[in-house]
Amino acid sequence: MNGGPSGFHNAPVTKTIVIATALFTIPFGVRGYSLKLGLAYQDIFEKLRIWRLISSVFAFSSTPELIFGLGLLYYFRVFERQIGSNKYAVFVTFSVLVPLLFEILALGYLKDFLDKLTPGPYSLIFASFVPFFFDIPVSSKFRILTVHLSNKSFIYLAGLQLLFSSGKQSLVPGLCGILAGCFYRFNTFGIRRFKFPDAVTSSLSRVAWPSSSSSSQNLSSDDNVERLPSYPSHQRDVNQLEETVPILPQPSEASLATLISMGFDRNSAMQALLLTRNDLNAATNLLLEAQSH
Repeated sequence: MNGGPSGFHNAPVTKTIVIATALFTIPFGVRGYSLKLGLAYQDIFEKLRIWRLISSVFAFSSTPELIFGLGLLYYFRVFERQIGSNKYAVFVTFSVLVPLLFEILALGYLKDFLDKLTPGPYSLIFASFVPFFFDIPVSSKFRILTVHLSNKSFIYLAGLQLLFSSGKQSLVPGLCGILAGCFYRFNTFGIRRFKFPDAVTSSLSRVAWPSSSSSSQNLSSDDNVERLPSYPSHQRDVNQLEETVPILPQPSEASLATLISMGFDRNSAMQALLLTRNDLNAATNLLLEAQSH
């Protein structure tokens, strides 16, 4: 299972997070300092090392956690393409700050049971599992011996590996992230209405994509993309489509196969490619954005 077209096209926020996580983890990990970057009761409540609030968000404590974590962050770039970089930046901010508050409270009230937490972007990763559960459809099922699996199973298995990688020290940040993801999903505090100024996300796009101007243009037009329903019960009438779309060459089987592998049915993939004049990236964004409605 993949997260759409390869690379970080139309996902500058994800690219920035992946690079920041690698840059924080690798230097500290090589020197053996990564375990000291996590939140601890003494550091927060006694020594007031506030800088730990920042370091604990990015640096993983081990190489296996880094591999699984970066893999999941890279896969979840699909949600940035779905809702646009501006709204995804809001999701990231919410999924970091709210769990951080929960983690501080957990350290304060459970200090006899929990004295420190493992570092890393656990909250963001596990907050992303909420839309993954609700919004990403199962496109294939198979069986290994007597175990029934789907195309989503390996993502869940990678998440479980990361969730229990450090016992209770990683379990608590993961659960805080899931809780924050639920808050965002059900629009608690009206969080889904918020947006950053366009200048902020445009600047981020230029930093993440210095060689391309298409991403910054995409950021400003995320909310103007026409919605295309992606499920059979919401299919557009074929006659209406024929009236509004000029005759174009049929989409290639390779493009159709890419969209179908992401979980979309063939008819929706075909219509999206027609509406976007066979632009695979634009068709992907169109279909994914429609999934949230």
